[in-house]
Amino acid sequence: MNTPKEGNLEAPTRHPIDWKNPDYFSEELLNQELERVFDICHGCRRCVSLCQSFPVLFDLVDESSTMEVDGVDKADYTKVVDQCYMCDLCYMTKCPYVPPHEWNVDFPHLMLRAKAIKYKKGDTKLRDKVLTSTDNVGKFAGIPIIAPTINAINKVSVARKGLELVAGIHSKAWLPKFESNTLRKRLKNYKSGLVAEPAGNTTGKVALFATCFTNRNEPGPGEDLVKVFEHNKILVTLTEKESCCAIPKLELGNLEAVEDAKEVNIPILAKLVDQGWDLTALIPSCVLMFKQELPLMFPDDPDVLKVKNAFYDPFEYLMLRNKENKFLTDFKKSLGKVSYHAACHQRVQNIGPKTKDTLSLIPDTQVEIIERCSGHDGTYAVKKESHDFAVKIAKPVVRKINEAEPDHFGSDCAMAGHHIGHVMNNGKEPEHPISLLRKAYDI
Repeated sequence: MNTPKEGNLEAPTRHPIDWKNPDYFSEELLNQELERVFDICHGCRRCVSLCQSFPVLFDLVDESSTMEVDGVDKADYTKVVDQCYMCDLCYMTKCPYVPPHEWNVDFPHLMLRAKAIKYKKGDTKLRDKVLTSTDNVGKFAGIPIIAPTINAINKVSVARKGLELVAGIHSKAWLPKFESNTLRKRLKNYKSGLVAEPAGNTTGKVALFATCFTNRNEPGPGEDLVKVFEHNKILVTLTEKESCCAIPKLELGNLEAVEDAKEVNIPILAKLVDQGWDLTALIPSCVLMFKQELPLMFPDDPDVLKVKNAFYDPFEYLMLRNKENKFLTDFKKSLGKVSYHAACHQRVQNIGPKTKDTLSLIPDTQVEIIERCSGHDGTYAVKKESHDFAVKIAKPVVRKINEAEPDHFGSDCAMAGHHIGHVMNNGKEPEHPISLLRKAYDI
């Protein structure tokens, strides 16, 4: 068994994802690498509390005939893979053996490789293919007659039991509402009269990538972002169109679908960058897709890199402006006590706690940051086989919120916020931080 060496003290680096290489899809080579990395993880065990992948792995090892990784049946490796939803926290916050350490451990991208091979073999459930087809589901469910029907059915326990039986979607999981009045419809006639004011590295003009969820499930925070940015003299426009950023397909292992979405989105976004626009999105996972995953999948595509360098988290953008005294603090209302859940896919962007920094500028406002995974991850929390694990992962977050008794709680990831609120089950609703900021401005 490998024994841990001294951890690497250099900043983590990421190798490109070599998915165009035929060897990437070799199951024999995959199993060799899984055994190597699992052996390192078994000898360390620092990540045991992060997600269910590591407890499953360690139980497999401890219950094997040798009590080492070599005693684990390789057919059981998939049990570990299925529990990974690529939050990236093990890589960015826990693992001491990531590159440039000689052991070269990248657990999330190794799980991605395993998922990609599984998908290529045809072992992916139809349910998972449907759940990750957010554009198609949203277009259908967003039809004016159908949206309220689906929303109503999702509240009926008998119907939810049937959905669990037929589709494997847990009957007690939180499911998003569908809006026929999408963000694009709401902003159809919106046109800003502002003149862009550059500040530091920011151009002062931002194109909002609406995202599937913000556009079709929860448009309110999108409207709030426009109001907040305009109040701060930032010119805002919606991108001409968008396809799903494809992070759900990435987590499924459908890398060809990721490439298809990239071919739709990147030319549109790159053109906006050429026209002087910065880019943003309200869903941290979507921001991470453009800032990290696509550049690692397509490292030689100049437009992908151009988009990467122009993409910002909304609060990162506001705090960059704040450094140049271009962020307004003319708040009209305090927020009192705020319990703020920092989403995993925002934390791993290595931008610092920009949302907390922003909200903390509001007078008479105390912000408690909770840096633990919510366990939602888009589809993980709704699946019959993983919902209970998602609830277990969320409970420490819920406990911290309950102990704080805040006036407001929420997350940069709206879905994480709703999952947390659903587990709390006390009638209180999450509020997106951008909505809280608008409330403080009273605009």
